[in-house]
Amino acid sequence: MPYEAARCRVLIGRACRALGDEPSALMDFEAAHAEFLELGAAPAAAWAASLIREGSDIAQGPLSPRETEVLRLVASGEGNRAIAAELYLSEKTVARHISNIFLKLGLSSRAAATRYAFEHGLAG
Repeated sequence: MPYEAARCRVLIGRACRALGDEPSALMDFEAAHAEFLELGAAPAAAWAASLIREGSDIAQGPLSPRETEVLRLVASGEGNRAIAAELYLSEKTVARHISNIFLKLGLSSRAAATRYAFEHGLAG
């Protein structure tokens, strides 16, 4: 069932995008992508990731919009549990996003991520 639920999130995202609601579309695509990753469904995760990239008209750096959102919360001093609660994600998904942020930015700690966020105007 989780796989089918993630597929439904993709369909909802596509409907939102068709209606011009890009923020909602990205939210659904990112949720589906995270679920596919947790399930180990690599082809489906790649499909969801391609839909996320498809909607980004402006180059926003190496991070996805959700990763940028997580980075902002990390820079504000929030822990994984608080970030998960605020973004309606599981702690495991938040940990995955933070791991992806570290990998994409070549960082190894939350302190380094916080410094990056401030240096690049992502934290306020």
